[in-house]
Amino acid sequence: MSDMPSSSMMNRKPSTSSLVSLSNMSTEPPLLTPEEEEEEKQHLQKIVAALRYYRKYSLAKVNKTESYLNSLPRRHQKMLSKYRHHLSTVRDCIDKNQVVIKKMLVDNPLCDSSAVSQRDLDGHIAKIRHQDMEHYEDHVEHFHILKAQSTLKAIARDWSAEGAEERNQSYKPIIDAIEQYYNPKDYMENEVKILVPGCGLGRLTYELACRGYECEGNEFSYFMLIASNFVLNCCPDDNMHSLYPWVHHTVNNLRGADQVAVVRFPDVSPARNKPTGKLSVVAGDFLEVYTTPDSYDCVATCFFIDCANNVIDFIETIYRILVPGGIWVNLGPLLYHFSDVHHEDSIEPTFEDIRLVIDNVGFEVLSSKTGLRTKYAQNPNSMLKSEYESLFWVCRKPLNSSGDGDNMEDEDNRRDNEVFDD
Repeated sequence: MSDMPSSSMMNRKPSTSSLVSLSNMSTEPPLLTPEEEEEEKQHLQKIVAALRYYRKYSLAKVNKTESYLNSLPRRHQKMLSKYRHHLSTVRDCIDKNQVVIKKMLVDNPLCDSSAVSQRDLDGHIAKIRHQDMEHYEDHVEHFHILKAQSTLKAIARDWSAEGAEERNQSYKPIIDAIEQYYNPKDYMENEVKILVPGCGLGRLTYELACRGYECEGNEFSYFMLIASNFVLNCCPDDNMHSLYPWVHHTVNNLRGADQVAVVRFPDVSPARNKPTGKLSVVAGDFLEVYTTPDSYDCVATCFFIDCANNVIDFIETIYRILVPGGIWVNLGPLLYHFSDVHHEDSIEPTFEDIRLVIDNVGFEVLSSKTGLRTKYAQNPNSMLKSEYESLFWVCRKPLNSSGDGDNMEDEDNRRDNEVFDD
């Protein structure tokens, strides 16, 4: 099961002082059966337990390392006295990370005490799989296994000064393209409606709203929703919290200080620096939530489209929900998160294939680039750094488009019959 919230979880009433509230698109969400409600409750308990017991599971690895250190010959231990002190520092950093996580869970609309009791959590600790607390070096954390340690890195990427370089690589081209097409000087505030699927911690959504656009983020991950609610609604001052996002990177460190480097967040407080445009976050699965044709002037996707079993579903949905003349701006690689997930179906079209799909769906390609160098959640001081040569394109839905896209399948069948007749 993914860590996506159900409709019942999305409709908790937010605080009236919140900058951004969690919601879904439906005013009458589908009712869950008692079995589905219980399954959803248990799944949320698992996610919250993974966060609340982050410290316990993170320290287990440190303890294992120190236990092995203690078994070494005394002369070896003596040589590693500084390393032993470093392990103590690592423990302190984990403790401090847990303090931040605990604050994230307080007054969160997804985690009220009536839904997740301490007794329930204790009963789930033994059931937390090891992978729930593991760090993944690829982008699997932006799809269905967003885990506790990855969430810390996501906060650093989106809301710390140390993440500025990565944000400049990934978000700036998208923002520049939107401003070029929808010049803020030519539009009234909130006149241009933008959707950001897979918005994660919400920085791109926030930046677009700060430019006067009406911007709506969409996210399916409990981990991301819990953390983004904290940053967007519960951080009244700049740089008020400290985090140690690289403390779990035990390899390729030049210095101990690189592993335990601190970042402060948020570098900009959204609560203090409120955007001029309307900002909202919708929880739920992109394909299930967004079904209304001709709803958005722009869809901005960043490291998102490869989070689908069938990427064509995403492309067709984006086309359908755009107004005629609206644009789709995309940046990211083609990692295809389901490609190596057991019991999951997946197709992995090349960029060459994707271009054909974009044309066949009906988009006009305004610009397209390859090779944009983009890092993702990298420790800036690590001996090992990876980066993508990402794709970037701007597509437009034709002004004469019928809009709803409901007849795509019928059109495909008609064309197939024409080919057959020939």
